[in-house]
Amino acid sequence: MHKLDVKKTGLILSGGGARAAYQVGVLKAIHRILPKGHYNPFDVISGTSAGAINGVALASYAENYRIGIKHLERIWMHFSCDQIYRTDFLGVSNGLMRMMRSLIIGRRFKNDPVSLLDNKPLRDLLNEAIKFDQIQSGIDNGALHAIAVNCSGLESGESVAFFQGHYSITNWQRHRRIGKRTRITLDHLMASSAIPMIFPAVKLHGEYYADGAVRQLAPVSPALHLGAEKIMVIGVSGIAHKRKDQKKESIAYPSPAKVMGHMLNAAFLDSMETDVERLRRINRTLERIPEEIRQSEGMELRQIELLEINPSRSIDQIAGEHAAEVPKALKMALGGSGNTSQNGSGILSYLLFSQGFCKALIDLGFNDAMERADEIRDFFSDHFKE
Repeated sequence: MHKLDVKKTGLILSGGGARAAYQVGVLKAIHRILPKGHYNPFDVISGTSAGAINGVALASYAENYRIGIKHLERIWMHFSCDQIYRTDFLGVSNGLMRMMRSLIIGRRFKNDPVSLLDNKPLRDLLNEAIKFDQIQSGIDNGALHAIAVNCSGLESGESVAFFQGHYSITNWQRHRRIGKRTRITLDHLMASSAIPMIFPAVKLHGEYYADGAVRQLAPVSPALHLGAEKIMVIGVSGIAHKRKDQKKESIAYPSPAKVMGHMLNAAFLDSMETDVERLRRINRTLERIPEEIRQSEGMELRQIELLEINPSRSIDQIAGEHAAEVPKALKMALGGSGNTSQNGSGILSYLLFSQGFCKALIDLGFNDAMERADEIRDFFSDHFKE
């Protein structure tokens, strides 16, 4: 069956800093599960924050998907924190001093960035690792329909999906959600992954943008606007969000790392879980409404096939197991000994770009997806019918 004869498949990669290594493991498993010699299985890719980095890397290899997966895995397997942000005492101390000065006496210059960490090493790494010019080639040759990088406008308060795709796709506008056609560049990736107060915002098209997970009310929406008719969501929340029984009374006030981790979870995880739940509810409702009634009433809603894959273990717990890999300067900035598996692993899971932690998440993602191999084959079955 030709690719034009099947439903357009969307891939949604949520944000989460170092947590996004899990997505690489899932994608590696999909590469293993699907038949050899197949084309890129994802027509539409929508990524946020570190998920945008993974998504754009895949899009740049849309014409050679398998090589793209191997390239992505190679990058993550050899990560170290100093490839993402400055980990030396001088670099971290400068960031702390800038933040304190800004809070107490204001910024020296109006364009001075205010952030805890300097992520220039990430810019250098992405500039070398991702071939942005190959994205348009994949679109022109039909290997990719569209790629979106989601950012948050700090002035407008809008969630903006910057997209590059087929000429038939038009800009869209909803309440605090818009889609803008552009050519995806390094600046878009840096803006999408600019976790507020941790990494500096980036100026794009006359406005400063930060991490796309902030104020992202409908993470599934961009992929649907870009033409996806069924979607796969690779999340990074895992079982950590499930309610736990309170076994003992907390006797210590939460550390700064604990509070920051809680805030990041709210920004990165909650909106995706809510939007996926909303999509499932819409699907269940539409199942009960006959097609002829939907057409006669002019209902524009349609059922969207969904496959969601999330970690089977708490990523916070895994981060706590790798706490010894935290750079000393970063540990100092986050509260020293307070940053443990019990009191601060939430923020660790976003910033711990170490080989040990990333490998553990890649292995977890691979194993989780392989456990659901039959579901994955069924999801892509229409791609391989004769």
